[in-house]
Amino acid sequence: MVLCKIFRRAHFRSATPPTVVTVMEPTSGPSKLQNVANIATIVVSVLLSVVLTKVFLIPQAGPPPRRAQPLVGLNMKQSLPGVDWAGNKRTLVLALSTKCHFCTESAPFFQRIQKEAAKNVKMLAVLPQAVDGGRKYLEGEGVHVDDVEQAQLSTIGVTGTPTLLPVDGAGKVADVWQGKLQPDDEEKVIATLRDGASRRPVTVQ
Repeated sequence: MVLCKIFRRAHFRSATPPTVVTVMEPTSGPSKLQNVANIATIVVSVLLSVVLTKVFLIPQAGPPPRRAQPLVGLNMKQSLPGVDWAGNKRTLVLALSTKCHFCTESAPFFQRIQKEAAKNVKMLAVLPQAVDGGRKYLEGEGVHVDDVEQAQLSTIGVTGTPTLLPVDGAGKVADVWQGKLQPDDEEKVIATLRDGASRRPVTVQ
């Protein structure tokens, strides 16, 4: 009897169906849709970085710089029609600006020119500012000239100040001296204005 009961209980227990538990295994990686989205994000980021770098970091190429017009031989009669070039015979045009610190630093040299140049050399200051403002500026710097004209410096072929242009009686530019000159170049200019000999143009960057 004891063995029969144990067998029945064991048989009853074994007849109970086992509980089935489903365990979801983790996926091995992102889905295809996620991969496509990630790739698209990376591509957009790279393109945006390239555009921003090109716009803000890489300097844009501008139009090629214009060559300065050769001033030697340029006729000033049309640019400065109010000047009596023939009557002056020899005119030194000082292309200046009241806002040019190199002009101010060159004031002692301009004073030397006024004192040491030949007596027949007339000094004409040309500035983009008004005549009254130009006269006041020159007087404040102790530079005495024979006349002051107002004109856009580009109309006389000048792209930088100070620029000195010896002009003959026909109104043609004979030489060009640009920038704040070194002492050796200043001596060459003084020598040219003393004897009227034509010199090779001196340009200081």
